[in-house]
Amino acid sequence: MQHSPVLVDAIAEVLANCPGTIIDGTYGRGGHSRVLLEKMGPDGRLLVIDRDEAAIDSARELAAQDARVKVIRGNFSEIPEMLKQNAVGKVHGVLLDLGTSSPQLDDPGRGFSFMADGPLDMRMDQRSSLTAQTWLATAERDEMARVFREYGEEKFARRIANAIVEFRRCDSLVTTAQLVEIIKAAQPRSDRYKHPGTRVFQAIRIHINNEIDELQRGLAGCFEVLETHGVLAVISFHSLEDRIVKRTFKSWVKGNMPRRLPVTGEVLGKAKHIVRMKKAGDQELAENPRSRSAILRVVEKLV
Repeated sequence: MQHSPVLVDAIAEVLANCPGTIIDGTYGRGGHSRVLLEKMGPDGRLLVIDRDEAAIDSARELAAQDARVKVIRGNFSEIPEMLKQNAVGKVHGVLLDLGTSSPQLDDPGRGFSFMADGPLDMRMDQRSSLTAQTWLATAERDEMARVFREYGEEKFARRIANAIVEFRRCDSLVTTAQLVEIIKAAQPRSDRYKHPGTRVFQAIRIHINNEIDELQRGLAGCFEVLETHGVLAVISFHSLEDRIVKRTFKSWVKGNMPRRLPVTGEVLGKAKHIVRMKKAGDQELAENPRSRSAILRVVEKLV
């Protein structure tokens, strides 16, 4: 199945004209990378990074076709170390497209989706030993409830954690279908706008892949490696990630100014960095439903 990357025009606008090296820190299947290569000059360089084995296989195919592409397997939180190891200096742009990719969701064997039965895996990096099944089999009730509440904003976190503990006493929890049924039975009422498993699956995925810590560390590292007037562009799909990106970018702009001080145009004119935000337009929303929840935030490093 062909998957369309979101906010392509906006990404091309802010990154394609960067004069030197650009990093795609979440390659996926290369939708954004291919757009950037189309816009990039012959002297441009694209460094593509992902921790998913299938994504890296796809990236290597692209690199075999285009000498401007270099592939590194790893997490975008490790970008400063990766650049040092590969003798790459400062870069002109970094793109992060957070969350799961469509191919990950569409493969039942990866365990990310609540829409098809598969093993409870959910690992972004298949080299990791911690799967969703392993964590759900060993986690304490309080830990599960905290994860569901903090990372999934699940209102019935405690009830679902209790239900999982009860299920474990009689049977092994090994498939996504089993987990969905437990969640459904534990929720006294459903959300008409969301599948019952949405929040819990998101929370488990974020927890076992350490996504929040990696994001916070990654934002700082990506900003560190930018040239002056370099650009960091981040696409997020849910409020938990977007709040982190928004607050981090805002802190870079405001610096040490008092928290409640109004930021006037004059102050922003003297700020160290510029932040912009973009959502999908009506045409993209009609053509690509996945873009509905996508938010692009961009920071330009001025000094």
